[in-house]
Amino acid sequence: MTTTTPQQAPQAQAKRQHDVVIMGGGLAGLTLALQLKRRFDDIDVLVLERRSHPVPHAAHKVGESSVEIGAHYFDTVLDLKPHMQGEQLRKFGFRFFFSEGRRDIDQVTEIGASRYLSVPSYQIDRGIFENYLAEEAARRGVRFVDHALVRKIELSEDAHTPHHLSWTQDGETHDVAARWVIDACGRAGMLKRKLGLAEPNAHDANAVWFRIGERITLDDWSDDAEWRARCEPQARWLSTNHLVGAGYWVWLIPLASGSHSVGIVADPRYHPLDTMDTFEKAMDWFAKYQPRLFDELDGKRHLLQDFAFFKNFSYGCKQVFSGQRWALTGEAGLFLDPFYSPGSDFIAIGNTYITDLIAHDRAGHSVTARAQLYDQIYHSFYESTLALYQDQYGLFGDPEVLPVKVIWDYTYYWGVLSQIFFHDRLTDLSLLGSLKDELQHSQRLNIAVQAMLRAWSGASQKRNPAVMLDQASLPWFAELNRSMNDTLDDDAFVARIRASVAQLRQLAEEIRERALECDPTLDDSALRLLLEENRPSRAAGEAAMLFDAPSPSPSRNTAELA
Repeated sequence: MTTTTPQQAPQAQAKRQHDVVIMGGGLAGLTLALQLKRRFDDIDVLVLERRSHPVPHAAHKVGESSVEIGAHYFDTVLDLKPHMQGEQLRKFGFRFFFSEGRRDIDQVTEIGASRYLSVPSYQIDRGIFENYLAEEAARRGVRFVDHALVRKIELSEDAHTPHHLSWTQDGETHDVAARWVIDACGRAGMLKRKLGLAEPNAHDANAVWFRIGERITLDDWSDDAEWRARCEPQARWLSTNHLVGAGYWVWLIPLASGSHSVGIVADPRYHPLDTMDTFEKAMDWFAKYQPRLFDELDGKRHLLQDFAFFKNFSYGCKQVFSGQRWALTGEAGLFLDPFYSPGSDFIAIGNTYITDLIAHDRAGHSVTARAQLYDQIYHSFYESTLALYQDQYGLFGDPEVLPVKVIWDYTYYWGVLSQIFFHDRLTDLSLLGSLKDELQHSQRLNIAVQAMLRAWSGASQKRNPAVMLDQASLPWFAELNRSMNDTLDDDAFVARIRASVAQLRQLAEEIRERALECDPTLDDSALRLLLEENRPSRAAGEAAMLFDAPSPSPSRNTAELA
């Protein structure tokens, strides 16, 4: 196998026909190239990247926080664990502080885990990571060309005729043919624009962000030894920290290079973009809404590394996989919301589907029907996840309801989608088909619970006591996280999904009861009808064993976190 470096790639490219051409050499494109090379040692992959390499550390791209699916994809599926553990930071989970207008962070409600849970995730310096991915792809035989601009794409509609592309580098034009063309060029969305695939969604939110060239050690914001000792290690700064209020959240994400990423994500109905779309405006906004962070940043203004914003950042896509041997991955396709950091997850899922489609094509099979099914499933995951965000920003400042929402959202994510990915059933259409009713029920349940949470928040008192709501103290919750590491045969996997759905039903009933205790006049009809539609079976009883013994009224599973 010939290894080429990014600088050597143009000269090494004597061959003009490629199995796969990936337009875009960022996170989505490079990880797909690595996944393809792990699946097929002899596959010819060309990656065309617009930026020159190496890219800068820290102030390169946002999307630094990963969660369990994306982390598992990087460290296990792609076999990058030495880099993830040695060159990036292990994330201390998500953490939330209801700190609007406050400087005393130790006197507000905190959501988070007091210790690391079983399955790791990472804070990723995108510059360090993408430089490494480019070098690793070249080592594995991928032809990587930086500073390359794709000028023309001609897609073939014939199953036997290759696609054609033209690209330039330093004024020189190159014409290549490709069996498969993959768009991984981010929001530029070359194929999306060419094919008219852009599709808006109903989630309206904006984001601003910047990097500061010094670590923000949130643990130092209090001298209270008891508050510090609530976590082991005493390193809250390693979390993706959220400072939350009605209609917005602020992120604090540490980077291995020593910088810190800071962002504001807001629903414009509460906080319009023009109140924060420059660094000075953002600082004025922090002074009003998150004054302790303002204090931290005020003396670091000279360490500002970049500043950027996106207006209405969330969008869909009519189609991402095609039987005509093209696909979109990453932000070239669709994008949800940075809350819960699903970007790397959808890269992992999308790339896995693309790799499987290419595998079937290489085996001589038609991929038309399979591509259509994968597209439907992928969009189903997208719609389910979108429900976590759409019209939910108003309750982000609610210390009574948001902790329950976070538990629900995690239970849904770890119990369903994560189980499918970790247990390598993403492309098992027969097995997923046998679980169609359960998966659809969980999706409908999620939508109904999100509406119930929204209604509950409208009635809650939003009390903000000085407590830490420790997710690690819930044995069933920690076990759900650990269970992703199990090895399951088909029967055990089916039982796991059915038990997860039963667990979700039990949790949904408790959320409904808590909301109605707050305000008996709330409309619970949608959720109640869903829960009545499928009465708990033996599977529900088995799932209940994951929960603690009944705790004091009003709820067995949510009381400690609300």
